[in-house]
This record gives sequence, C-alpha cells and structure tokens, in this order.
Amino acid sequence: MIYRVEVGLSALAGTAITVHLILRFGFDAGAGPAGVAWSLWPLIVALVIGGLPMLLRIALEAVRGNVTADLLAALAIATSVWLQEYLAGAIVVLMITGGQALESYAVRRASSVLDALARRMPSVAHRREDGKLRDVGLRDLAVGDEVTVFPHESCPVDGVVVEGHGSMDESYLTGEPYVISKAPGAAVLSGAINGEAVLTVRAEKLPADSRYARIMQVMRDSAQRRPTLRRMGDRLGAVYTPIALALAALAWGIGGDPVRFLAVLVVATPCPLLIGIPVAIIGSVSLAARRGIIIKDPATLERIEDCRTALFDKTGTLTYGRPALTEVHPAEEGKGGELLRLVASLERYSRHPLAAAVLERTDADGLAVPEALAVSERPGQGLRGRVDGHEVLVTGRKHLPDSVVNRVQEPTGGLECVVLVDGDYAGRLVFRDEPRAEGESFIRHLRDRHRVERVIMVSGDRASEVQYLADQVGISEVHAGQSPEQKLALVREETSRAPTLFMGDGINDAPALTAATVGIAFGQGSDITAEAAGAVIMESSLQRVDELLHIGRRMRRIALQSAVGGMALSVVGMLFAMAGLLPPVAGAVAQEVIDVIAIANALRVAFPGGTLADFHYRG
Repeated sequence: MIYRVEVGLSALAGTAITVHLILRFGFDAGAGPAGVAWSLWPLIVALVIGGLPMLLRIALEAVRGNVTADLLAALAIATSVWLQEYLAGAIVVLMITGGQALESYAVRRASSVLDALARRMPSVAHRREDGKLRDVGLRDLAVGDEVTVFPHESCPVDGVVVEGHGSMDESYLTGEPYVISKAPGAAVLSGAINGEAVLTVRAEKLPADSRYARIMQVMRDSAQRRPTLRRMGDRLGAVYTPIALALAALAWGIGGDPVRFLAVLVVATPCPLLIGIPVAIIGSVSLAARRGIIIKDPATLERIEDCRTALFDKTGTLTYGRPALTEVHPAEEGKGGELLRLVASLERYSRHPLAAAVLERTDADGLAVPEALAVSERPGQGLRGRVDGHEVLVTGRKHLPDSVVNRVQEPTGGLECVVLVDGDYAGRLVFRDEPRAEGESFIRHLRDRHRVERVIMVSGDRASEVQYLADQVGISEVHAGQSPEQKLALVREETSRAPTLFMGDGINDAPALTAATVGIAFGQGSDITAEAAGAVIMESSLQRVDELLHIGRRMRRIALQSAVGGMALSVVGMLFAMAGLLPPVAGAVAQEVIDVIAIANALRVAFPGGTLADFHYRG
C-alpha cells in the first residue's frame, strides 16, 4: 500500500512537471483562477497533494526533536512556494517521492525470497471428513485434523504420519538434499515436498504455528526492521543539515537574494543520504539471501566486521553435525549385527543426527533392514517402534528405567545411544562427530584476514569431547559442560570487552546468540535458535560465514561511499548555487544527477562481479 502511494505521488509530480512544460512552452494558456497562469496550476496541485503531507510529517518530527536531513527538503518546498518558484518545489517533491518509491521497490525485490516461500505452500488442504476428502483453507485446519498429502504436493502442516509409506524432501530446512523416509508415526514438517506416495498426516500444530510459518515470520522481520546503518545516515544528516542551512543563509546574506537561498536548499536535498544507504542495505540483504544467508537483523551487516572475538558452539558448527558410528556394544556377544539391524529399522524414519550414521554403517556392513511399524519419536521419550515382533526403544542413558541402568557399560567417550528390546537392555552404540575438514584453516583465516583476536569454543558436551575437537581445529581456549545460562554469562562477559561473533545451532545456544554482538545460527538448528540470531546460514558451511563477513564489509564501504560522496557533490553544487551559477530549477536537475550517481553506486552492492569470499578450502 505504501509503495503504491509513493509511486502515485511520484507519478503525480512527474506528470505535473510535464504538463507545466507543455502549457508553458507549447502554447500560451493565459491566466487561470486567481490570476495564476494555467501552466502553474499542475505544479500547485502537485505541491499541495505531494508536498503538504511531507511538510506536516517533517514538522511534527522536528517538534518531537527528531531533526534529520529531511528538514532540508521541507524547507526547500516551503521556500519555493513562498518565492513562487513552483517548478523547483515540484522537482523536490519528485526527488523525494521518487526516491522513497525506489527504496520501497528495493524492499519488495529483496522480499522475493518471502514471496517464493509463500508460493510453495498450498492454499488449501485435503481434510478427511467422514471418510471423504474436502478441500479447506489452511486457516480452517485445527490440531488433530487428518489431511491427505498427494504425490509432489507441499505438506500444509506440522504433524505425524498416520497412514502410508513414502518419503519427503525437507531440504528447504537444512540446505542439504536429504529425502526422509516416512511411515506411520514419523514426524513431518510443513513445506516439505511429498514424494511418490499418498500420505495421511494428523496435524499437531496450527498452520500459523508451524515451522514453515515461523521461517516466513523471520523473513518478514528482516524486511521490516529498521537497520542501525540507516540511523548512522541520520547522524550524518545531523552534521550535513546545519552545514547546508548555513551555506543557504550565507548565500542569501551575501547576495541579498532569497532565490539563492532556495537554490542552495534545492541542491542540498539529501537524497543520497536518505536513499543511497537503505538501497545498499536492501541490496546486501538480497545478495545474502541468494547465497543461502537470511539476514534477520540488517544491523548484523554493519557490526560483523568489527567483531574481534569469535565463539563457536561445537556440534554443527565446527563439526558436520553428522556423527559417525564408531562402536557397537551388544549386551550379548556376537549380537552386534542383529542390534544394528533393529536400530536401523527405526532410524530410517528419524531426522535425528545419529540416524544417518546408523544407516551408513548398516549399508557398509551389507545388513538387511526389516520394516518397522508404529514408529514414534517424541521429545524426551526417544525413538520407539515395533520390529520383527519386538518393541524396540532407542534412547539416552539418562532416560533408562532403573531396572536396566546397572547393566549398561560405563561411557567411553563420544556420543552414545542405548537400545532396549522388549524392555530389556540390548546394547549400546557409540558415535564420534567428525570435525569439519576446513575447520582448522578457517580458524586461521579469521585471525589473519578478519582481525579476530580471540577464538573460543563453548559447549555443553563433556570436557573430553570438546577438547578433542578443539585440538583438531586449533582452538586453545575451551569452555565445556556449559549450561545455557553459563553460555549467556560467558558471551556477555566477552562482549563487554570487545565485539563478539557467536555461532551455534542448538536451542541451548539461543540466549548466547541474542547476547552476542552478532549471532549466527546454522540452518539445521531450531526455530528458537533462528529467531535469536541476527543471521541464519541455511547451509551449514564455514565458507558461508566468510561470505557474510565480506558482504558486511562491502555493504559498509559502498553505503558510506554513496552517502559521503553524494553529500560532497551536493556541497560543490551548493557553492555554485551560492555564486548564482545554479538557479533553483537547474539546481534541482543537478541534484537529480547526484541522486542517480549515489543510488547507482549503492546498487553495486547486490552485484559483486566476482567471488564474495577469499576463504577456499582445498583439502
């Protein structure tokens, strides 16, 4: 709506100027109402409709003590009306409304990711009612409703499969091309693309509360939040405005001609400052989105290059988040293969990071995996199902019943899961999370190229596991066994010393992500983690972090080039106007040229023209 109003006002001002020129130079239209020439009336209409609301808004802001560079435009319009230089005033209205329309257009273009997300969601769901299917709007769905998802459709809700066997593509969540098998009891996510089979899903959340809806809300927040660098533009305007006013007053005082006052104000209209910086920001947000990086808070782009302390969570950041199965300990000697088959039959329907490791080991050992029934995976309850007539439970050590706790061997390091078959202890699987191959070289890169002075690893895992990884990637400062509260306290302490960059992907990282100067969440984390971070990297890649650092650096440089360069050119134009070499209309045209130069420079930020990062791991 706002975009349409801005476009309409800009079109009105442009049309008014065109009609004025036709009436003035095309033929003599003579005097109109109140003795004012007909050629001037289109300009007056544009000033009343487009300029008066602007004057009222800026005056109200000034009364509240919020004096910015917009004040120059308001004074130029008011002075043009006083001096009956209506053409100059209409051109100022065209500059301001046109610039605002351009900014809104840039915002709309940067929001194209949102549009794409919206388009991939169905507008209706096939709800089961009395054994029949009825198409209903997503708003009409309730928790507990059963919906049918046809082949190649997007799943409309977060829920659980109650009928059918198939698979779903959930790559939009992880950035990885994973196709997850689905059977009764398996969880499904809204937005996932169904495969070849028909599935019936019971809704466990309203569509408005689904994972997909929350991702879209993150995108909306990033488009609507006013960035810190725009406020930097206001601070620049606070310096620029009095200088421009002083030059305008001096021109009037020296020449004794108020027209020169108007000419200086017209040239001083700060479009490069008001438009160039936001265009650079929005262009950078759009560029990051194309690289799989969602900028939740655009201030992240300004702050990230200043970070001097980097803090890493362990799992999913400096590791692949895909542990390898390294040990199988059956309760009975020689039953390792059977134990692995039972676990794999359940894990094929799980999205847990350990599932892939189990299936890879099963494939490597050439084991046949039986079909599982009644598979369920609830938070805090582990993964359970029925396999070959046995009730199988895969869970953690701390969730074991007292009757089997004493039979489980002591932990030997690494991640583990414990298996119960028909309620009896059947064995234990041990995993190690593999460090990222590029981890060590990326840590060196941060220190050498991005002026990061300290690198810290902080994790809730056991000290032996955290130290093992730290040694692999070259980090000497380690904090293990950290609760979310301890992580938060550590990040606050480090942020009080120097700007901090925190990277994590788990729910327990959310408080620390919020407290850091810049928080980066990796795409395999939770909704809560994504909401707490300033940026979300959909593909868990350290190279994407490097790209984000470079995008922020380019954005700051180009935004300040546009703002400061545009102001410098405007000051030169003001000096010509002071000398009487630029009348108001010519000054307005000169300012338009300056605007185009500043905005064109700002638009460069969205087109890097080469590689964004200088970190390239080659193994």
